[in-house]
Amino acid sequence: MPSPLCHALLRNLDLFRPLSDAQLNAALQGAAPCRLEAGAVAYAQGAPGAHFFVLLHGCLKVVQVTPEGEQIIVRYVNPGDMFGLACAMGQACYPATVLAVQESVCLAWPAAAWSTFTASHPQLAATALHTMGHRLQEAHQRIQELSNDDVEQRVARTILRLIDQSGLPTRDGVDIGFPITRQDIAEMTGTTLHTVSRLLSDWKQRGIIGGGGRMRIVLRSPAALARLCGHAPLPVDCAACLSCRAGPSAAVVPAVH
Repeated sequence: MPSPLCHALLRNLDLFRPLSDAQLNAALQGAAPCRLEAGAVAYAQGAPGAHFFVLLHGCLKVVQVTPEGEQIIVRYVNPGDMFGLACAMGQACYPATVLAVQESVCLAWPAAAWSTFTASHPQLAATALHTMGHRLQEAHQRIQELSNDDVEQRVARTILRLIDQSGLPTRDGVDIGFPITRQDIAEMTGTTLHTVSRLLSDWKQRGIIGGGGRMRIVLRSPAALARLCGHAPLPVDCAACLSCRAGPSAAVVPAVH
């Protein structure tokens, strides 16, 4: 049975908040807590789909290696997200590798318990279905972006998406909320580390992003970044942003794909 600490973490998550104490205790039957150090692998691509999970604390990234040997970051997993749902999709093996971006805590249920779990807890079953639908929609959106958007638009959309999912307000702007490298962004957007580095350096010079330290990105001007995606919101959040006051900088980053 999960510890009282896990109970407290669960109560703070939207996924479990509607459940009564009795329902929560029933849902936790058969669940085992799992602590992952930064860099640890929760499960590997191609491994038997022996468990399904809920992340309680921390952040994970889902990485997939294509048949051509290219590594891509599919998405990030945030607290309250279900993952490892190979059993729900009728797959015998996990389609991707999941590893911890930072120290994380999750709960794991045996895959064999999936049918009983969903039958006994329709609210959680509905959430799992919504999760899979959302991921399918996000995958279609990313395919469309890779087909239609230039690299600057793809990187801008990716950062805005991460801010929307995990952003933490700070004195200097909005932090993505977990460590992320420029290589990570390159793998998410189908471009190169060199191109991402040039884009982020240009945006920092223009005041769109700030220096959040190593492996951190702080967005100072969501409106300016949204305009790079092709949107045109009012610049109410970035009156001091060089991009808003002076327009695009002279340093144009090529649209390398």
